[in-house]
Amino acid sequence: MASAVSLTFPDGSKRDYPAGTTGREVAESISKSLAKKAVAIALDGELADLSDPVRDGALEIVTRTDPRALELIRHDTAHVMAEAVQELFPGTQVTIGPVIENGFYYDFAKNEPFTPEDLPVIEKKMKEIIARNKPFTKEVWSRDEARRVFQEKGEGYKVELIEAIPADQDLKIYRQGDWFDLCRGPHMASTGQIGTAFKLMKVAGAYWRGDSSNPMLTRIYGTAWAEQAELDAYLTMLEEAEKRDHRRLGREMDLFHFQDEGPGVVFWHSKGWRMFQNLVAYMRRRLEDGYEEVNAPQILDKSLWETSGHWGWYQENMFAVKSAHAFTNPDDLNADNRIFALKPMNCPGHVQIFKHGLKSYRDLPIRLAEFGNVHRYEPSGALHGLMRVRAFTQDDAHIFCTEEQLEAEILKINDLMMSVYKDFGFEEVVVKLATRPEKRVGTDAMWDHAEEILKRALERMAREDNRIKIGINEGEGTFYGPKFEYTLRDAIGRDWQCGTTQVDFNLPERFGAFYIGSDSEKKQPVMVHRAICGSLERFLGILIESHAGHMPLWFAPLQVVVATITSEADAYGESVAQKLRDAGLQVETDFRNEKINYKVREHSMAKVPVILVCGMREAEERAVNVRRLGSRDQVAMSLDDAIARLVEEATPPDVVRRNAEKAARA
Repeated sequence: MASAVSLTFPDGSKRDYPAGTTGREVAESISKSLAKKAVAIALDGELADLSDPVRDGALEIVTRTDPRALELIRHDTAHVMAEAVQELFPGTQVTIGPVIENGFYYDFAKNEPFTPEDLPVIEKKMKEIIARNKPFTKEVWSRDEARRVFQEKGEGYKVELIEAIPADQDLKIYRQGDWFDLCRGPHMASTGQIGTAFKLMKVAGAYWRGDSSNPMLTRIYGTAWAEQAELDAYLTMLEEAEKRDHRRLGREMDLFHFQDEGPGVVFWHSKGWRMFQNLVAYMRRRLEDGYEEVNAPQILDKSLWETSGHWGWYQENMFAVKSAHAFTNPDDLNADNRIFALKPMNCPGHVQIFKHGLKSYRDLPIRLAEFGNVHRYEPSGALHGLMRVRAFTQDDAHIFCTEEQLEAEILKINDLMMSVYKDFGFEEVVVKLATRPEKRVGTDAMWDHAEEILKRALERMAREDNRIKIGINEGEGTFYGPKFEYTLRDAIGRDWQCGTTQVDFNLPERFGAFYIGSDSEKKQPVMVHRAICGSLERFLGILIESHAGHMPLWFAPLQVVVATITSEADAYGESVAQKLRDAGLQVETDFRNEKINYKVREHSMAKVPVILVCGMREAEERAVNVRRLGSRDQVAMSLDDAIARLVEEATPPDVVRRNAEKAARA
């Protein structure tokens, strides 16, 4: 056994310590004040308990203000919640309690499920436990001892978890005072380091191990933060998010609905469909530079999906179909019993289009685009309005190019994406390279080559556009190639992953796609999968929430309502509406026998951007009163000025740029 360990610190200094020295002892040797602030150590980047002995390598002392400590705070809070529950409700079994985004949850087996009214009581008990400031201590037990203890405690779920732990792994128990739990760790030094910036959020049902054939447990969700200000900001964001919920706004704006007979599919109303088509029209205009729009079949024989690899790698997410006659008459020899799949992706269809007819290197790059409707199975519990559906439309494109053209194409796609996102108000964009997953097709050399090209392009993108922040998502690539993931930040600080650029050396090879090179030999093209919005439905949901329904005039499905104060002004109001329609605006009229304040309030609730109010004075003066959504003020204007301003504001930003470019060339 080594008599000393050599540690390298963040400032580059090195120091030797006796073997068996703990992280806490290292912190104390540096500074007593640092030791008081310390909650954990990081050995070669991996978090560990302060009580763990150190080994050769790079060591960091992690304090509570370190961003990495947040996961420990949440993990420890989950343990304290479990202790509080068992103190308050004896006989309750604890199962698993992981850290999740923004918080944690714990699943409990209890005869009577928890209710929301239980949460404040549990929170109060948690604060008592934290105030006790009991140390977290780790013990390693034998499998037999752990099984016996938890069986005696009546913790059947823990016994099952013990059986599932591989025999070559230590079985760790963490104590906090008298209470203990089976856990991999690490934990902070004591419960007092958690603080009180936490809140229990909701209760829900959850099947043990996510299997509906297993017993139903009660899940308690919570959130925890390092400081109270962070908790307050998060809760405020949640309140704002609830106000902006696209499902509620969809009802208020009369855009769409969902119903049980079509789980996960959208019933678009006229205004919602107009907004959807506005998005398609905008994206279609942005495809003018070298893209050819195509349309591939909705259902294709299973054999094609076997060739592509989707049937083997993605089958659980696909819908398979036969004719109804084949189902009801299985013995009919004339029945077509072939299995077809509703397409979950557009790419195999686009490869077939590329293959139709001989292609030369002079033809490349070939950019095929499709607003393709795809179907993917999602569990019922995962469906969430427009954000998680079973049928959606992709603004999909596939570029077939040579390896020499690949980097330039990726950069060109990035320029288009960043321009689109800016037009919709997204200024903060994070682009991450998702690298090879564990389950994948293709050789390591192929993956090395593709990842190297993407890394080079990513670095250049960040240099040339300071709006782009970059990162790596290890192991998150698709089974056929690495990809860029574009994440947008909305108006209230939430992040949404939307666009992707995926490099694929595999699918062309699987389908035998080729072009004739300059040497008259067959060459395999590189295929780039590209989506900007991703799912148009989801992108609309994100837009609705980010804008809180206050859509920019150029994108609003209903842009103007003309409302009259008195019936004597209806004729003038109709002439105003017609002039607006002639100018290309989406207009409705409101000539009901209601007070004008009632009309304004109703249309404001429906998020109509502009209300033009007309009375007899306005009719005589050929004028209107302009009322903007979100403003209590009315601005009097001549009708011609109002129309000119609204037309200018309703011109899409890409059209404004195109018109400016034309004018500059003239």
